[in-house]
Amino acid sequence: HLLTPPCQSLLSPLHPRGIESIFFLLATGRYGEVWRGLWHGENVAVKIFSSRDEQSWFRETEIYNTVLLRHDNILGFIASDMTSRNSSTQLWLITHYHENGSLYDYLQRTALDTETCLRLASSIACGLVHLHVEIFGTQGKPAIAHRDLKSRNILVKNNRQCCIADLGLAVMHSQGSDYLDIGNNPRVGTKRYMAPEVLNEQIRTDCFESYKQTDIWAYGLVLWEITRRTAVNGIVEEYRPPFFNVVPSDPSFEDMKKVVCVDQQTPCIPNRLYSDPILSALAKITKECWFQNPSARLTALRIKKTLKKLNSSLEKPKQNY
Repeated sequence: HLLTPPCQSLLSPLHPRGIESIFFLLATGRYGEVWRGLWHGENVAVKIFSSRDEQSWFRETEIYNTVLLRHDNILGFIASDMTSRNSSTQLWLITHYHENGSLYDYLQRTALDTETCLRLASSIACGLVHLHVEIFGTQGKPAIAHRDLKSRNILVKNNRQCCIADLGLAVMHSQGSDYLDIGNNPRVGTKRYMAPEVLNEQIRTDCFESYKQTDIWAYGLVLWEITRRTAVNGIVEEYRPPFFNVVPSDPSFEDMKKVVCVDQQTPCIPNRLYSDPILSALAKITKECWFQNPSARLTALRIKKTLKKLNSSLEKPKQNY
């Protein structure tokens, strides 16, 4: 297995890079737990995987150790470790710590202005482009599709840019070898964010493009969550997850399939967005992520470029003062 560094356990106090202390549970879920820890006097996040999700740890560890993923909008990896504790194996992933928590948490408590909304949306698009695009050369990387993009898997940094986390389900592809590496994780993505072709089991599992297109569907849902929490003339809605009004709080595969495939519903875009030029443009992008036909959806690169243009239109008027 892959460890960083390959010597004694990182958790040992004797280890030169050992975790000095672990305190404060940040989150808990089916995957396990996330704790805040201290590492060389710096805060870090420590994700402890539940034994039933060990494949996600293997996958994330494998990707972070074989691919150069250093990017402002991808969660920064520090180390990964496997250790034995009272005869049970513990799987740890140690990453940068972001005190604002997930985008999901951030949106619960924060109403946004247009500028912050655009900043969050653009930074997620930048992270997604970095994953989706293959980079050639010695500093290169394969193309990667995330497969579980959602507001809970995106963190908000102090500069109000986001970074994408949780690569436990990711697939990799290299053009040269045309090798599609799907890993062997029994876990599936989050049902609420599943694209129609995943729900009706029509997705071409042998084709890398298919996986990128499901990420775009999910990006559209995240964009909908962000824009809903953006104030226009002082009006803003409470945070709600996508499809909150048509499925239960923990929807089944069948619940989602009926809404997304049979009824072909998409979340309702608030009318007030259309009175703001930036938010109106974001609403258009959102809709173009939700085509039933996966190949008709926008690409991450197209979204990134459009948002960059919007950003410069937002900055221009300020220079007149």
